[in-house]
Amino acid sequence: MTAALTFQQLASPDDVTPQIRRALTECWVEVTNAGGAAGFPFPPVDAATVTSALDRIIDLLSPDTSRLLVANMGGELAGWLNVRRDPFKLIAHWGTLHHVQTRTAIRGRGVGRALMKEVRRAAKEEMGLEQLHLAVRSEVGLEDFYGRLGWKEVGRWPGALRLAAGDDRDEILMILAPL
Repeated sequence: MTAALTFQQLASPDDVTPQIRRALTECWVEVTNAGGAAGFPFPPVDAATVTSALDRIIDLLSPDTSRLLVANMGGELAGWLNVRRDPFKLIAHWGTLHHVQTRTAIRGRGVGRALMKEVRRAAKEEMGLEQLHLAVRSEVGLEDFYGRLGWKEVGRWPGALRLAAGDDRDEILMILAPL
């Protein structure tokens, strides 16, 4: 990394300033339109489409059940993700990661790795979680990235994601446990 990476947790809608909201939207548009599997399967997307989805995530922020983790490099947003847990007692010991993404211009500088290390720490130490789950799209190499960070594939939903006629992809289910 060429600049220091800092992290910020946003655990309430009031934590999300207009500047952060704009940076999150720009990142999400950029990642999706570059082919990233970050929640919109059919690029291109525009800021209005992303803002609508982002607003739903922000509205649900709560310290106990949903947080945004933002990575900043040199004062600019470098990446972000959403970690959520269901408060239902049967499953409240684990959380799920959503919308993991890093700015395309700084890929390969360790931002994704650092973001995943920090969410692991925050999930365990601050949210009291014991394991994390995520689902990734097959055929883009994400399972290899997460595997190098200690995540294990626990199953697949074959052909669960239809990107186009004749282009069905598996959804790969992964777990990180113990934290």
